[in-house]
Amino acid sequence: MQRLALLLALPFLIGAGPAGAPVEVAVTGIATARGRVHVDICPESRFTRKDCPWSAEAPARAGTTTVTVPGVPPGRYAAQAYWDANDNGKADRNFIGMPLEPVGFSNDVRVKLSRPKFAAAAFEHGNAKTPITFAVHKIP
Repeated sequence: MQRLALLLALPFLIGAGPAGAPVEVAVTGIATARGRVHVDICPESRFTRKDCPWSAEAPARAGTTTVTVPGVPPGRYAAQAYWDANDNGKADRNFIGMPLEPVGFSNDVRVKLSRPKFAAAAFEHGNAKTPITFAVHKIP
């Protein structure tokens, strides 16, 4: 009986609950400690959309801001982030839908006038914390 209890508790002891483990995202390119940094972890079907199932944010820190997204099940994902420098709770866009605030994608995929491809930004996430790092940039 004690073994069963230990086996059931093991995911919690190593940091991964039934819902999954965290993805720890270090977002670089943050110019000032103003606003918030928002990160989404997305499956392919929702990448570059507003409805990614896992997201988190943290107060911006000049240089690098680390955002931990909890409870991500094992799988293949891509991350997207934006620096909400004016702290209005959204990614501001211009009249044609291009981001006005710095944005970034896992694997440091850079974009100009089109959305990034999921395959270029994809990473594997397992049962333990996955650390990734990428920068946010202004899109020309």
